[in-house]
Amino acid sequence: MSLGDEPGYGDGPRGEDGGYGGSGQTRTRLPDRAGDVYGGARRRGSSSRSLITVVGVVVLLIAAIAFANRGDNSASPDAGSGAKEKASPTAASGDHPVDAKSAGIPAGFPHTSEGAQSAAANYAVALGSTGMFNTATRHDIVSTIYTSAAAGRLQGPMDQAYSADFLRKLGLDAEGNPPAGSTFVSRTIPIGTKAQQYSGSGAKVSVWYMGLIGMSGQTSTDPVSSTWKTWTFELQWDNGDWKIVTDSQKDGPAPVPGDDKAATSDEISKAIEEYGGFTYAR
Repeated sequence: MSLGDEPGYGDGPRGEDGGYGGSGQTRTRLPDRAGDVYGGARRRGSSSRSLITVVGVVVLLIAAIAFANRGDNSASPDAGSGAKEKASPTAASGDHPVDAKSAGIPAGFPHTSEGAQSAAANYAVALGSTGMFNTATRHDIVSTIYTSAAAGRLQGPMDQAYSADFLRKLGLDAEGNPPAGSTFVSRTIPIGTKAQQYSGSGAKVSVWYMGLIGMSGQTSTDPVSSTWKTWTFELQWDNGDWKIVTDSQKDGPAPVPGDDKAATSDEISKAIEEYGGFTYAR
């Protein structure tokens, strides 16, 4: 993720327990196009499971570090009398997304419950992005969306977690780049948000999301797959914006898998290049 999970990111990074989809049965129809790892070649489940496990370690590490140090921040959202809120309505608030950005990440969220939810959704996207796999970009992301105290505690452990050996296991080089002719995919797509707690100084927000993770390429043994997670953020109102104090993830809820035919590596790579992301608002 920071971790996003494999991301985000689901599991990388992805998820704590190694997968987004739960334990239900999955029905998958693969294309019949020979020569494509998404269809012609047999998918190597053991390799995918290994990737999920490795990425899950990163998320657990970061969550554990953040949790262990949460007591160091006297302005934690849990402090005070922040009341628990009922589940947020499913309808959008109608507010426009923020216009400003910091380090390429939406910034300047309203000092409201909806603003905290928008911040959490956009921060989940940043933490589940491919930028987390490059040292310089990761530092920018973490220092932008976490409180200064939390960022200071996390940068070192994150650098250790995103080691060259870890990146190599994902098929990336030391700078987080994929092999020539391949596309590394790591995206977080928020489905909805819920404010579990809110006060003027802090908020606890959960983001239900779908994650995409994997390597798209003719020689890939870990094709891009989807996963479902819930990412919970404890936020603090800090210097005119919402910042993360701590965060954690859990699996699901995941819908029943459909019978959609898996795309080829070329189709996935093209879609990733052509379809951009969004700025999310509650």
